[in-house]
Amino acid sequence: MHTDPRAPDLRPDGAAHSQGRSLEQAHDNPLPGYEAEDERPYGVEPEFVEEIVGLLRARERDAVLARLDGLHAADIADLIEQAEPAERAELIDLLPAELDGEVLSYLNPDLRESLIGRFEPQELADAVADLDTDDAVELIEDLDAETRAQILAKLPDAERALVQENLTYDEDSAGRMMQRELVAVPEFWTVGKTIDFVRAATDTLPEDFYDIFIVDPMHRVVGAVPLSRLLRQRRAVRIADLVTGEVDAIPATMEREEVANLFRQYALVSAPVIDAAGRLIGVITVDDVVRIIDEEAEDDLRKLSGSGDTGVFSGIADIARGRVGWLTINLVTAFLASGVISLFEGTIEQIVALAVLMPIVASMGGNAGTQTLTVVVRALATHELSSANAYRVVGKELLVGLINGGIFAVMVGLIALVWYGPLIGVVIGLAMIINLVVAGLSGALIPLGLEKLGVDPAVSSAVFLTTVTDVVGFLAFLGLASVFLL
Repeated sequence: MHTDPRAPDLRPDGAAHSQGRSLEQAHDNPLPGYEAEDERPYGVEPEFVEEIVGLLRARERDAVLARLDGLHAADIADLIEQAEPAERAELIDLLPAELDGEVLSYLNPDLRESLIGRFEPQELADAVADLDTDDAVELIEDLDAETRAQILAKLPDAERALVQENLTYDEDSAGRMMQRELVAVPEFWTVGKTIDFVRAATDTLPEDFYDIFIVDPMHRVVGAVPLSRLLRQRRAVRIADLVTGEVDAIPATMEREEVANLFRQYALVSAPVIDAAGRLIGVITVDDVVRIIDEEAEDDLRKLSGSGDTGVFSGIADIARGRVGWLTINLVTAFLASGVISLFEGTIEQIVALAVLMPIVASMGGNAGTQTLTVVVRALATHELSSANAYRVVGKELLVGLINGGIFAVMVGLIALVWYGPLIGVVIGLAMIINLVVAGLSGALIPLGLEKLGVDPAVSSAVFLTTVTDVVGFLAFLGLASVFLL
C-alpha cells in the first residue's frame, strides 16, 4: 500500500490484518499456561502445548480452534514449533480455512520451508496478500522458483509489482527488507490536511506507521515528521515547518547489518529508503531491525562455533554437512598441536606428571581466548571497535590476560605443588601466564587482522585461535619443563 497522494495507483487494496493483542488485553488476559508469578509473560508454556496436543490426539479439532481463537500469530507459530512433527502437521492443516500469513511469517525459516508444501498456491497467495510487503517477501523469498512464481501469479497486480521489485534487490540489502507501505505528503500541505488525509485513507494506510515523510515534486525525501509531533500542532501549521534536522535516508543498496547499526546509533524508530536517484521507495521500521540484529547475532554465533548455517529445525543431513567442514579443519589443527607434543616425547616419558597437567594449560588458554574473541567480533560487527581504538582494546586485553594469568598461575601452581612438587608448580604457573597473555592478544588481534584482510572474522577466527592457544600452551609448558626439570 504505497500511500502517496501523488501516486494513488500504486496502492494495493486492503490493509494488513493483525491478530495482535493490546497491552490491556495482555494484562487482563494472560497468555495460555501463564500464571502471574511466572517470569515470562509471553509465548506459550509447555502445559498449553500439552493441552493442544491432547486435544489433537482426541480429534477435538473444534476445541483446538477455540483455544487458538484470539491468540497472537507469534504464539501460534511458537506452538507449531514446539509441537511434535505429527501434531505440527495437524495444526498446519487447521490453518487453511482462515490462513493467517502472519503465523507463517513468524515461523522459523527452516521449519517454514519444510511445511510450506502443505498449502495450495492460492492459499499462500491469500496469506501473502494480507501481509506488508517486507513480510510477504520474507515469506516467499526462500521458496523454489516454481512455487514462488505460482504465488506471485495469484497476487493482485499492484502488490505483485511491489513484491517483485523488492525481490530484485540483493538478499542482504535494505531494498529486500523494506516495507513499501508508507505515508508521504507534499511539502505545502498543512497539519490539518495531513490529518484529514490520514483519517480518510484508513483502508489504504499501513497498519502501523510512526513517521509522515515529506517529499518534493520529484518524490525525494526532504524531511520526516513523527506522528507525536504532528498531533501536537495546530491545523494551520505547514507540515514542512515541523521538520527538524536531517532525515536519515537509507540507500536501497545498503547492507542490512549497516541498517541495524544506523538504527542503533541514532535510536531510530523508522527510516525512509531511497533509490539511486534519491526518490522515496519504502520504509524500514524498528521491528524489522530487531529481527536483523537477532539474525546477525545468531549468524555470528554459528560462525564462531563452526556449526554452519543450520538450526534446531534443520534436517539431520544438513546439520551434519554444515559441521563436518570445520570439524575437519579442527582435526588438522589438532594434529599440529600433537606434533608440538611429539617434540617433547622424551621429556614426557621421564616426567609422567606433564601428561596429566598439560591439557589444563591449553584448555584455559582456549577458553580465555574465546572470551576475548567473542567480545571483539561482536564489537567489530557493531562498529564499536575500529582502527581508532584498536590499540587501546588490544592493550586492555593484554593486561586482562596478564592479570588472569597471574591469578590462575597461583591457583594451578599450588595444586600442582601439592601433587607433584614445587618445580612443576612453578613450570605450570609460568606456562599459564604465557598462554593466557597470548590468548588475550590472539583473541583481539586475529579478528582485527582478518577484518583488515577483508575476511569475515566470525568465520575463521575460532579455528586460528584454538590452534594458537593449543600450540603455545603445549610449547610453553613442555618447553619450560625441559629447561627446569631435566
